Amino acid sequence: MRRHRTGARGVLLLSLLLGLAGAAAAATPPKKAASVPALIFPVAGPTTYIDDFGQPRAGGVHQGNDLMAKKKTPVVAVEAGKVTFWTTSASAGCMLYLYGASGTMYEYIHLNNDLTMANDNRGKCVPGVSYAKGLKNGSKVSAGQVVGYVGDSGDANGIASHLHFEVHPGGGAAVSPYAYLQSARQLLFFAKTGTPFTLALTGTVVTTTDSTLTIALSTLQSFPMNARPAKLTRQLVIAVPATATVQEKPPAEAGARLLSAYAGEPVVVWTQPAFATTKAMLGTDGALSAALVRLG
Repeated sequence: MRRHRTGARGVLLLSLLLGLAGAAAAATPPKKAASVPALIFPVAGPTTYIDDFGQPRAGGVHQGNDLMAKKKTPVVAVEAGKVTFWTTSASAGCMLYLYGASGTMYEYIHLNNDLTMANDNRGKCVPGVSYAKGLKNGSKVSAGQVVGYVGDSGDANGIASHLHFEVHPGGGAAVSPYAYLQSARQLLFFAKTGTPFTLALTGTVVTTTDSTLTIALSTLQSFPMNARPAKLTRQLVIAVPATATVQEKPPAEAGARLLSAYAGEPVVVWTQPAFATTKAMLGTDGALSAALVRLG
């Protein structure tokens, strides 16, 4: 196993002060990293980060990006693959290798080692604390599956909870994860696969057909998780079956349904109760189905 140069102290505090949520212009992934596929964003919750790859740290340059997030926020597999636990690095703390199906290897470093929300350091690098409950060393995982939890183990202890995330194309040298994180698919909400859920989606109409609605999403609330992610700026294609109720203010003519909607019109959609899947959590086109659409 390689020596892990995470260097959380000092420069990490600067990252916190900057508090930039990847606001710089999207970068172009390096050509030598062409094997890296489109990723799912590794942190399933509010996150801030900057491109701190290559910054000088104690013991060497920074080999990844630090994703600042609340302690115990779930972290997920960015692509399908196999996981390996690594628990003997004083600097990395509780960490995990994800060997992606593409051949790219990813490192998840400074996973949780606290039993409470305080910095108690009473937990071990085990499933249910650092790693997802039920996960085993060597387990195969699907893209978007929970693999662990954000923490401050290793040399991040007591500084700030975050995920140090590395990308190693072909299992070789680390490259900056920043461009891949900027273009990664964000989970709309997070729930254990198979958990019943429904969503309330607010936005504006982009386009419609007689059976689909594309909206520019602005706010979301998930039930029963009651998550409300902020600063949503993406489009969703939602299936609208014949059984869905479509309302408009003022009332539209009978039978007009979605064809009466116009681009830019405010809209609220309540989705049909369903069981959580990776496609639903990602908001894949057609994976969410409307129960009620309120236009105007």
